[in-house]
Parts: sequence; structure tokens; C-alpha cells
Amino acid sequence: MGFELSALLVALPLVFALGWLASKLDSRQWKREQRDAPKAYFKGLNLLLNEQQDKAIDAFIEAVQADPDTSELHFALGNLFRRRGEYERAVRVHQHLLQRGDLPQAERDRAQHALAQDFYKAGLFDRAEEAFAALRGTRFESEAELALLSLYERSREWRKAADVARHLEQGGTGSFASRIAHYLCEQALEAQARNQDTEAHALLAEARQVAPQSARAHVLAGQLLSRREQHEQAMAAYAELLAVNPESFNLVARDYAQAAAQTGRQAEALGALQAQYQRHPSMHLLQALALLEPEGEAQRRRLRQHLQAEPALSAARALLAQSQSRLSEDEAPLVAGALDKAVRPLQRYRCAACGFEAQHYFWQCPGCLNWDTYPPRHVEEL
Repeated sequence: MGFELSALLVALPLVFALGWLASKLDSRQWKREQRDAPKAYFKGLNLLLNEQQDKAIDAFIEAVQADPDTSELHFALGNLFRRRGEYERAVRVHQHLLQRGDLPQAERDRAQHALAQDFYKAGLFDRAEEAFAALRGTRFESEAELALLSLYERSREWRKAADVARHLEQGGTGSFASRIAHYLCEQALEAQARNQDTEAHALLAEARQVAPQSARAHVLAGQLLSRREQHEQAMAAYAELLAVNPESFNLVARDYAQAAAQTGRQAEALGALQAQYQRHPSMHLLQALALLEPEGEAQRRRLRQHLQAEPALSAARALLAQSQSRLSEDEAPLVAGALDKAVRPLQRYRCAACGFEAQHYFWQCPGCLNWDTYPPRHVEEL
């Protein structure tokens, strides 16, 4: 009994000393790791700020190898790969994070969101759709649905886009009425291509109900009715556009005049066009007026008045065309050709968001993919 007590008295200090020594060693190692990891991380960050991305990636890889459990370094590395267009490497980094069993749920959701972005940027829309759908019920749900909206637009899946837009609107993200109207218009165009005019008409009616001021729905409805030789109804659709969105009436002014000519309502249309011209002068309206009142002297009078108020090169070219008899046979085509060349770049539409110019009017800009960014006026009238 005395021997055991003496042995215990000797062992206790020894065990205490060994424990103290081990704690010191662990503390030093931990401090060294914490000192080395931030050093590598800040080195990579500094290189990144100096736009030395290749060296920054090497520094981040070194930091990840030194401490493979650091999720922030994985995210930084994956984002760098995505920015450089190395989507396969970005996918591998984020998939590795998702495979870790010790990753907290918040970090797992973040890794899932990053992986979905990798697939989207790589053009793997099927996998991106699946990855974004997996984020429902997480803090990334709204961002994921906005990304899905863009994805469905790019893949022209208009029904799915409309469903997502409605869900976003119900969730309080904002109003998507105008976008939903565009999706319905796109579906109407697809129905027309299948010669299903009744379905197209119903879709356009729904679009006008969803967004009463949607210019596109009125324009397409009028054009559809004109093709079906329902000119009275087409005039009514164009007149409704004039009431709810007068600026966009420029896009259908000529169509309105042609429908009026088909129905014998030229006088009524002439009065409506002249009233609109007084409010918003434009060459589109002058061209429509010329269809209803083609007399040369009336056209020259309107063009002179337009040039006095709006010194547009297109109006000068049109006035010259009305007065070519005053030039010799050799001079007229030369002057007309020079003016045509000068006018052509000014008779384009320009996106107000990115500046992309096009000869034809676009509801969605081909450059920045934004909707309703083209003013319904040519460049020279902006």
C-alpha cells in the first residue's frame, strides 16, 4: 500500500509535466499554422489586386495544400478559376467542398451556389438548372431564381421563364409584369409559326392583361389581325397602343395608316396621326402621313416644317427626293447617293443600356440582353 502511494506521488507530477509540454507544442504548432496560412492567403490576395492572376492562383493553391480544411481558400480559388474561364477546374474545387462531410450547412449552400454559377458560365444549362433548383429553401433562393430566369431566356424556354417570374413576383422580389408580357409574346410568336393563330391571339390578350402598357403585345396583336385581314380590329389595337403608350406608336404608324386605307378611314387616321405628330414629331409619323396624303406639295410642306423644328438629315433627304426635278439628271443620283450613305448610320436604333445599334427594332437587346432598352426612335432623333 505504501509502495503504490509513493508511485502515485511520483507519477502525478510526471503526467502533469508531460501534459504541459504537449500543450505548449500544440500551441506553437497551431500558432505557426495560423501565421503561415494567412501569409499565403494575403500573398495571393495581393497578387490578385495587382492583376497577377496566374501567380495569385499558385499562391492560393499553396495555401489550400497547407490547410485543406479552409473553405474560404477553396471559394477564393474556385472564383478565380471561374473568372479566368477555367470552368472545369472551378467545378472540381466546388465539388470537392460539397463532398466534405464536416462542412456546415451554410457553407454547403454557398458551395452549391458557386457550383451552379460554374455550370451556367460554362454553358452547361441542364446541370446549371439542376444545381440552381437545389437551392430552393436556402438563403440563395432569390439569386438562384434570378439566374434561372436568365437561363430560361437564353434557352428560349418561355413558359418556364414565366413561371419563375411569377414566383419571384409573389415572393416580393419586385414587379415582373413587363417581363411576363414579353414571355407571353414570345409564346404567341411560336404559336403563329405553327399556324395556331387562335392560341397566339389568346396569349397576346393575356399579355395585355398582365401589362396593359406593354407596347409589344399591342403591336403583335395589330399585326396578327392585319395578316388575318381584320383591319378594323387592327386599327383598334393600334389606337389602344396610342392611348396607353404613345411614344411606342412610332413602331406601328405606317401599319396604322395602311389599315386605315384598307377600311376607308383615312380621314380619321389622318387626324389621329397629325395630333400625335404635334405632340411627338418624328419621321415615322411623317412617313405614315405620306401614305394617307401622298400629294407632293403636302409632303414638301410637312418636310419643310419638320426641318424648321427638327433639322434631321432624313427629312432633308426626303425633301430632296420630292424636289429632284430641280436638279439635272446627272446631279440628282449623285446627291441622293451621298445623302443615303450619310443617313444610313442615323437610321438605326440604339440600346439605352449598352449602346448596341441595330437596323431593326429589338424588344430584347442582342448585346446586353435587357428588355425594353431601345427607344422607339432612330439615332438622329434621340
